[in-house]
Amino acid sequence: MATLHIRSVPDEMVDRLRALARARQRSLSAQVIALLERALVEETQQQAQVNLLDAIRRRRFTPPAGAPDSTLLLREDRER
Repeated sequence: MATLHIRSVPDEMVDRLRALARARQRSLSAQVIALLERALVEETQQQAQVNLLDAIRRRRFTPPAGAPDSTLLLREDRER
């Protein structure tokens, strides 16, 4: 298993991490790993949503240039 060293972590953040770890009955390292795992899962889900929305936008129908407006066609049809 790899070791990760993080520099320049603000003291306030370390205090909050320690308090959270204590509340969850975990070590500081275990709490940081749990938070990182959750953040990675959320980031992966968010990226999947972005990819899905991009795919939907690419498939969206766009009428060709010079095509008549659909509202005009509906009005013409109703007036018949």
